Amino acid sequence: MGPRLRALRRERGITLADLAAVTGVSESTLSRLESGQRRASLELLLPLARIYDVPLDDLVGAPRTGDPRIHLKPIERFGMVFLPLSRRPGGVHAFKMIIPARPQPLEPTPQTHEGYEWLYVLSGRLRLVLGERDMTLPAGEAAEFDTAMPHWLGSADGGAVELLILFGLQGVRAHVRAGPHRASDGAAGG
Repeated sequence: MGPRLRALRRERGITLADLAAVTGVSESTLSRLESGQRRASLELLLPLARIYDVPLDDLVGAPRTGDPRIHLKPIERFGMVFLPLSRRPGGVHAFKMIIPARPQPLEPTPQTHEGYEWLYVLSGRLRLVLGERDMTLPAGEAAEFDTAMPHWLGSADGGAVELLILFGLQGVRAHVRAGPHRASDGAAGG
């Protein structure tokens, strides 16, 4: 739990001194909680959950019980909303991306970063600028590209766009593997 507490504090840009001032918990106690040298108690965790605005279960990493629903936590970046659909570290990550309806900038500003991306347009019309190419993808179309190539995603017509994105760092590509369809004839060893 200590690393989770430290990560939450750092994500929010709060110092130990600031946290001690608003929670009433001493700096040394907070430091020992984050380093794992002190056991957490409800008395210590409740003010932290309030300050970090997270449920106590999330704060302590309690396993989910009985409820099969996935509770998505949206991430807003570059004026778009990303809903993480996968949680495991490393490998390929899945996101639902929502580009809200709004007028688009006159000139796209392509970006580059490490990785490989596969996308599928769920609804709307996506404008994809990829290197020198400027394309419009309607719902039902897909694209994949190395994100080291300058790219920009936006609405082709100012309307909202929803995408499914598979993204992998280190150039990890999404692969679809399907064997040939064979009818089952009941014979063993075919």
